[in-house]
Amino acid sequence: MNELEHTSFERTEGASRPISNARLAVLVLLGAEIMFFAGLIGTFLVFRLGSVTWPPPSQADVRLPVGITGLNTIVLLLSGYTMLQGLRAIRQDHQRALKNWLFATGILGIIFLVVQGSEWVRLVHHGFTLSSGVYGSVFYVLIGCHALHVLVAVLWLLAVFAKAIAGRFSVNHYAGVEVCAIYWAFVVVLWPLLYILVYLI
Repeated sequence: MNELEHTSFERTEGASRPISNARLAVLVLLGAEIMFFAGLIGTFLVFRLGSVTWPPPSQADVRLPVGITGLNTIVLLLSGYTMLQGLRAIRQDHQRALKNWLFATGILGIIFLVVQGSEWVRLVHHGFTLSSGVYGSVFYVLIGCHALHVLVAVLWLLAVFAKAIAGRFSVNHYAGVEVCAIYWAFVVVLWPLLYILVYLI
């Protein structure tokens, strides 16, 4: 192996090693997150299936914002698409496209959180709070935990976007974008399941 080939091999190996380590770390994190949400969903199903009527008679007048949240679900799903496009862009070394797609993803994530928050304010104003029996507790804990994870994803994305602005990513070095995209995909894929369980069933 001549010197040029050896240098090229080291560069390729050095670029791939952090990606593998980052993938492993985020997959371990997601494994813990999946178990966490599986426990929350299991708790919700125990109360839901164990109740003759749902919501309970004391909360029968509570109307969850099914329509608005349905539209908000589309917003979050769209953010998953823009995040994927950002990852594809940097894999093709299109740094400007990466920044544009990350920016769009961040805006969609913020819109999702703002809409969720405004709907919660409306529900609380109508007397539906965390202390509103089992129904209120499981709703705010389950949906609130997901919103917290979206917030973490948005903050993570902002850090990645700042690095993209600084030109820290390239076709050979984009582990930060990749692991952020994996985590973002998790919060996006999880949400339709929660929406169906909590809002529609």
